[in-house]
Amino acid sequence: MEPETALTNLTASTEKVNRLLALQKITLTDIEDFTKSERDYLATVSTEMLQHLKGQERDDFINKIAQIIPASTNDQIWEHNHFIIGRAITKLISQYGAMPPKYVIAEETGLSRQTVARHLAAYKTHPEYMAEMEQFKFMATKILAGVFKLASNGDIKAARLYFEMVGAVNKQRPNTVVNEQNNYIQINNTILSQENLKNLSTEQLNQIEHIITGNMGG
Repeated sequence: MEPETALTNLTASTEKVNRLLALQKITLTDIEDFTKSERDYLATVSTEMLQHLKGQERDDFINKIAQIIPASTNDQIWEHNHFIIGRAITKLISQYGAMPPKYVIAEETGLSRQTVARHLAAYKTHPEYMAEMEQFKFMATKILAGVFKLASNGDIKAARLYFEMVGAVNKQRPNTVVNEQNNYIQINNTILSQENLKNLSTEQLNQIEHIITGNMGG
């Protein structure tokens, strides 16, 4: 392709994408006649805009292109938000010693307060979060191997932790007192349960009480 022709095509594609981005809402119908190169250029421009836009402007742009965003791009946007929100919370807690409010997290991340609030409210049900937790579970065996290595070298705390992790010992809280109450009285081979007492007459109950109180007083 001649350089002049390529430049003309690029200019035409740029103008086409700019006209598209000027729309209030972009639908799949709006890009039906886009060539592959034009779609690639649109994706490049959109990515650059997402990297530079902040707060409500970023939200508005995502809403504008929501219908033409591939599912993989939506996942990438969620992962990006999750990462920078988590990093901001860690940094702000380290600085101020307290959980930061949402508007401070928004200022730190460049996201809107609404995006931060939505993410914090719903992240646990997002498929990407569940996939992330599976990654941590996947790494559990490596951590277990590290604990085993320390235990093998004589680290008593690591040994106890290892046994607890593999279920070889039961973890119990220290100074735990277990109170067990038996709702019956056994006299030699005779068992007097609470159910038996209910079936006794008033006279019989008085006799038992007299015997017990008499022995205690003696």
